[in-house]
Parts: sequence; structure tokens; C-alpha cells
Amino acid sequence: MLQKIQLQNVLFLDIETVPEQADFNLLDEKTQALWEKKSEYQRKDGQTPAEFYERAGIWAEFGKIICISAGFISNQNGRTFRITSFSGEEIALLKKFKNLLEEHFNGPQHVLCAHNGKEFDFPYIARRMIINGISIPDKLNLFGKKPWEIAHLDTMELWRFGDYKHFTSLNLLTHILGIPSPKGDIDGSQVAKVYYEEKELDRIVHYCERDIIAIAQVFLRFRNEKLLTDDEIVVVGNV
Repeated sequence: MLQKIQLQNVLFLDIETVPEQADFNLLDEKTQALWEKKSEYQRKDGQTPAEFYERAGIWAEFGKIICISAGFISNQNGRTFRITSFSGEEIALLKKFKNLLEEHFNGPQHVLCAHNGKEFDFPYIARRMIINGISIPDKLNLFGKKPWEIAHLDTMELWRFGDYKHFTSLNLLTHILGIPSPKGDIDGSQVAKVYYEEKELDRIVHYCERDIIAIAQVFLRFRNEKLLTDDEIVVVGNV
């Protein structure tokens, strides 16, 4: 079934998120109380809501998106994987990403692909758009759609082969499939620190871009096709 999908119709994407504020104490009292309730069952014994706040970025209600990287494989004049990143202020990057979907990836043949995208990236983007007063583009709007009408691919779900108890990280999947690791000088647990304390957004963007290269490589391996070479990867820029 994957072989029937034209590669140029697949938009690979990954997002990086952080807590909405740099510190728990910067939240208003109502939000602090809601965070305490939300994180109640995730916190370890004795761990305070403030101590656990570094994890807030994984919830769309308490986090925000600081980078979306997207890429697609073009076969015009030789195979090329073209990458564009949207980063910085959340409302602006969400609007730019929405424009990309509506102008270039809004046809019935187009699909979105991410690792764990169905449980994280796709709903997170949609929720943050609603929170920021941005209408959801059709490719992310699932309301009223039948399962076969949802144009989302998830490399983690594909690897499960129906085993819904199985979680496999992108790092592990690339390792066992013989794909160069996407990890560089930072990992997901360090993104908030790099963003708020070190203020090095470019490092986060590069980290996000490495992830979508890895996702595309995994997708190619699932189709039993040759991997992308460095010469075939083109970073268009950070928008």
C-alpha cells in the first residue's frame, strides 16, 4: 500500500515544543492550579508542580510550538529532499505552516507523515491553532471524517503492525534499520533549556530538521527503497 503513494505527495514534519512560560512562577494562579491538577498523576511522589513544569511542553494546553520543520521528496531533475523550517513566535509560524498546507499540500493525494504524529504532532498543531485563533486547515481537521479520509501517516504506527502496546522511539527505529541517527548535540529533554536559558533557537531548528530527515529515511526503508544521500538533502531555509 505504501508503494502506491507518490513520494512527492508526502509532507514529512516534526515539531519542537516548550512550556508556555520559562518558569512555573510566571504562570497566573489559575493556570498554576490547573497545571497542578493536570500533572497530578504524572508527578513522582514528593515532586511539586513547579518541579514538574519542565515537562509542560508536551501538553498543548500548557506548552507552545517553537519550530515546525517540513520536507518533501521531489523527483524532478533527480531525487531531492527539500526542507523548510518555521520557527520563532508561535502565531506567525503556525500561520506560515498553514499557508504551506493550503497552498501546496491540500489536494486529495497529499498526506502528512510524522513519527508518533497521530498522538502528538498533528493534534498538538491543531490545538495550538485553535488556542491562537487560527482556523484549522483541512489536512489537520478531522471533524466528521471517516478513518480512511484522514490523510495522516505515522511511522511509529506503521512499525507497530497493529500492536498498540508497542512504543518505539525514532532513535531506536533508525538504529535497528541502519539509518544514521537523527540525534545531535541536544535531545528532546533539553529543548526547553536551550530555548529559555541558552536562547539558541537555531540549534533547536537543526535538531528538528535532523528528525524529519530520519522520518523520511524510515519511510523509504519501509518501502524498501534506497536512503537519501547528503547530496540529495537541501535545506531551503528557516522562515
